[in-house]
Amino acid sequence: MPDETPYARLTPDLVLDAITACGLWPDGRLLALNSYENRVWQVGLEEGSPVVAKFYRPGRWSDAAILEEHAFAQELADAELPMVAPLGFAGRTLLHHDGFRYALTPRHGGRAPSLESADQLEWLGRLIARMHSVGARKSFSHRGFLDRDTLIVQPMHAVLASSLLPTSLRERYRQVIEHVDRCIGARFQAAGPVRNVRLHGDCHPGNVLWTDAGPHFVDLDDARMGPAVQDLWMLAHDERAMQALLDGYASMRDFDHAELALVPALRAMRQVHYAGWIAARWHDPAFPAAFPFVAQARWWEQHLTDLHEQADELE
Repeated sequence: MPDETPYARLTPDLVLDAITACGLWPDGRLLALNSYENRVWQVGLEEGSPVVAKFYRPGRWSDAAILEEHAFAQELADAELPMVAPLGFAGRTLLHHDGFRYALTPRHGGRAPSLESADQLEWLGRLIARMHSVGARKSFSHRGFLDRDTLIVQPMHAVLASSLLPTSLRERYRQVIEHVDRCIGARFQAAGPVRNVRLHGDCHPGNVLWTDAGPHFVDLDDARMGPAVQDLWMLAHDERAMQALLDGYASMRDFDHAELALVPALRAMRQVHYAGWIAARWHDPAFPAAFPFVAQARWWEQHLTDLHEQADELE
């Protein structure tokens, strides 16, 4: 299977065969769910509720790192947190079929939380605090840290190696990234030592599903070690929302308010990583179809402008 088309062989028939290999009986209903990094399908079963099948992108994570993700999800579920954990088959959660690695989880529906609701934000703050209390019990060994090498240096190299970045902007891009990186480094240094915990890592509204019974969390694919504020800032669109999250958080766990100074740095790191992620995955046919604007010079002009603004905020 060529690296430039990692999912070329992942046909609906192969997905159904993989489900059958677990001893389940699919009824033929398949619904592709929104995912670019991996491939995710909702699969109907002859008996019982549907399951969600997540096929991992080849080469991204080691087996050991994926098993850490699964173990963390189960640890959170065992602590009675609303985390959707993988199903086990003969004691295994990481499954293999015809060259693909995959996992199955129960299907849980829901809607995005209302980020205008102080009550819902406080509820989320309490749950994230409890998640971090579990996350602080030990460290990841294989999933790494939310650091500048992962979110600045590697994405920068991916962009510079890509034909997406116009030649006329290459030197300007390099200078802007180096400037942003210096500002981020200074911000982390000024904040002092950071207490790293196991994080959800990508705790945006799309990974929180709300029902009448309350919220539950999905998708630990970006779980890493990092500061607690990483799992808060993407849910807070303004200071009022952040305060509501922190009110809930502080009722369950102490929060180091010095970490709030890291939010502009984390935001800038995410912007840099976003462009590098698309550049690194451009060979996957799903990416040009989903992000056609990234092939336009004006998108890169705006990206550089945004990074300049982030650097100004950091300074």
